[in-house]
Amino acid sequence: MTTSQLKPRILVVEDTPEHAHILIESLHDDFAITVATNGERGLLQARGDNPPDLILLDVLMPGMSGYEVCRALKADPLTQDIPVIFMSSLVEENDEKQGLEAGGLDYISKPFRPSLVRARIHNQLELKRHRDNLEDIVRGRTRELSLTQDAAIFGLGILAEFRDTETGMHIRRTQSYVGLLGEYLNTRPKYAGFFTDDTLHLLVQSAPLHDIGKVGIPDQILRKPGALSPAEFDQIKRHTVYGRDVLEQIEATIRDNGASAFLRFAKEVTFTHHEHWCGTGYHGLRGEDTPLSGRLMALADVYDALRSKRVYKEAMPHEEAVKIITEGDGRTRPEHFDPDILAAFVALNESFRTISMDFQD
Repeated sequence: MTTSQLKPRILVVEDTPEHAHILIESLHDDFAITVATNGERGLLQARGDNPPDLILLDVLMPGMSGYEVCRALKADPLTQDIPVIFMSSLVEENDEKQGLEAGGLDYISKPFRPSLVRARIHNQLELKRHRDNLEDIVRGRTRELSLTQDAAIFGLGILAEFRDTETGMHIRRTQSYVGLLGEYLNTRPKYAGFFTDDTLHLLVQSAPLHDIGKVGIPDQILRKPGALSPAEFDQIKRHTVYGRDVLEQIEATIRDNGASAFLRFAKEVTFTHHEHWCGTGYHGLRGEDTPLSGRLMALADVYDALRSKRVYKEAMPHEEAVKIITEGDGRTRPEHFDPDILAAFVALNESFRTISMDFQD
């Protein structure tokens, strides 16, 4: 690595050769200097493969003014964080105000003193270093918090499954199925407005809680190897209500918008994941009366139930599970599922097989 590569890179955007020469002569010992003679060239260099660490930007230039260049820099994610210092012979208070409003961090009046320019550059580079360090710390802490939340949510889900014959792998699988279906639907125009990155994350994050209400169901019903009586089946159906009620109680104690958004999805998934598109599910919701989150989990949960071993049945091969979901077997019928989600499942069924194998019990 050469000495120039170790120096901070300064882009001088200046149409007056004499001023550019003065800056090069006075700054080249401390900085690696490149020059653009107009705003358009300055933008191209700033967006290039080797962007500058700071830009010295003239205000009055042919073509784009310095203010216009700065606004374009701040509107581009690739260049918005590059510090900009304006240099201008315009010395009115409103001129400086306009430069700062455009996104500049400092404003130096011409004729400038090279020592002052050097000091201002050092100050802005040091401030940027501190800002970058702070952002790294915040990102790290945010990631730690997110991992802690995900672990706690997953643990709560396992607590519910631990009392049933299902396992933590059931949670991993259904969570992956929901994410897979959501990502697929996100490519379809009908759902383009629904699936933001945050929405998809909340859906996947809330999936492990879908059976949390099972903590309220007696063991003799949850673990019964034979057929359930009508009264026992009514008890099983209550787990969707218990789960929703628990989450509502948690929501009542929290006044955080992010947590509220997550809990809304969690309540939807918990209460509605046994609804049928045709209206024959636990609570009789029909069609789009069931939230999309619940409709996604409904198919994911059925596929996993068919593919998993239980005390009352053996695990089914993937092909048989797909056939039952798409053609029916008397108990499960294709009209139970949202047609769009069913079509997505058919398209993705080999990926479902892979997930099932990757997270085996």
